[in-house]
Amino acid sequence: MPGVTLVNTGGPELEYALFRAERRVLEIQAKLHRWAGDDRHRRFDDLFNLVCDPAFLLVAWGRVRSNKGARSAGVDGRSAFYIEARVGVEEFLDRLRVSLKDRSFWPEPARERMIPKAGGKMRRLGISTVADRVVQASLKLVLEPIFETDFLPCSYGFRPNRRAHDAVAEVRLLTSKKYEWIVEGDIKACFDEISHPALMERVRERVGDKRVLSLVKAFLKAGILAEDGLLRETDTGTPQGSILSPLLSNVALSVLDEHIARLPGGPATSRSQRQARRRRGLPNFRLVRFADDWCLMVTGTRADAEALKEEISEVLAGMGLRLSPEKTLITHIDEGLDFLGWRIQRHRKRGEERHYVYTYPAKKALRAVCQKIKDVCRGTNTNQPLAVLLHRLNPMLRGWCTYFRPGVSSKTFHFLASVVWRQVMAWLRRKHRKANWKAIRRRYCDGGWWPRDGETSLLHAGSISTTRYRYRGAAIPSPWTAAG
Repeated sequence: MPGVTLVNTGGPELEYALFRAERRVLEIQAKLHRWAGDDRHRRFDDLFNLVCDPAFLLVAWGRVRSNKGARSAGVDGRSAFYIEARVGVEEFLDRLRVSLKDRSFWPEPARERMIPKAGGKMRRLGISTVADRVVQASLKLVLEPIFETDFLPCSYGFRPNRRAHDAVAEVRLLTSKKYEWIVEGDIKACFDEISHPALMERVRERVGDKRVLSLVKAFLKAGILAEDGLLRETDTGTPQGSILSPLLSNVALSVLDEHIARLPGGPATSRSQRQARRRRGLPNFRLVRFADDWCLMVTGTRADAEALKEEISEVLAGMGLRLSPEKTLITHIDEGLDFLGWRIQRHRKRGEERHYVYTYPAKKALRAVCQKIKDVCRGTNTNQPLAVLLHRLNPMLRGWCTYFRPGVSSKTFHFLASVVWRQVMAWLRRKHRKANWKAIRRRYCDGGWWPRDGETSLLHAGSISTTRYRYRGAAIPSPWTAAG
């Protein structure tokens, strides 16, 4: 990049170079976003030079290096820390840029790692090499501002400035306005079954640069090195865990957003038209999607929801995707639904005859965090001081309560506090088997009941106040609008 010299150290020079590179990348992203928005049918033909640009590669390196997975190595056995210490950032990025320019770069297979998920099943993650991660991050920096102009407001997952709370707030708002029937969608093995030809066809609608297209396709076809040492081809899907995968999955699943938006009775239907449809007994509907989790809210009957479910199934089939018959449910808002860890349900307010839609932590999410607390307490050696256990528990509790704070969560927080207290006190009893309650309370609770160790105290979940999340709707700003 003109005026910016990359260095091998991680000191102030690299930080300043990264700062200047981020400013330049943001300016170019703002231009791409503006051009894509001005012409909805424009195909960008010269993007490969941006992918290879030193500023984009440096910012991509910064994203990879700051990620929690920086310590993980791909099939080549090199982590980001190894490259930083042994190779040097400047030399690594220079070699990577040269290999991209002379077309000798080719993605390595992702290293498979199986992690447990709910229900005792396993989820497959693909850990790419650091070089592949940097190139993917650079591709995302270039492609994301372009495709963001095409994504509709009903999509919230893996998009800048959007979060799960926005999706939950919209579901709550719509179900409060007579959208009473809900299709809870579950796409079976979404990331594993996306059709590559159908996905690439949607990417080509915006990208005309054949070098970028071949690079995206190469990452899709890179394969996975399984834990048993066998190399498996990837004929479908986008590997979970890759940097580019969330963007590509949104490109694929936006076919659902666009289909619902085009239908009569969808979000583009005016208020007078919706009222006319209701008078004629026709349904109105709205979609809220967070990655591959989605809800379709319907004003009408259960039969209307069933018909829309079948129509959505046909739309997704064009992308090689299928709905899970067991997990795709049709429920009434009075029965309630679980969405993104929240329980959303309408019931009568205590002391009144009016009914309201409430959001509170789902039982499944509560069971999961309680199990994590038990695992941490059982996995922490009693030879360690109490402060070690508290330092492991407090961030977990704070993060969980922060996520569920904007809801009717006060009783749940108090219940969680009692669960944590019992687990910590049981840990202390195992640590001091000959001590009685009075001695433990005198040593760790200052004669009270809440455990602490010096300056470190156990976070009291019940003391965290709840808030109301303000629905932002279509007013969510783009990070490139202000920059442009």
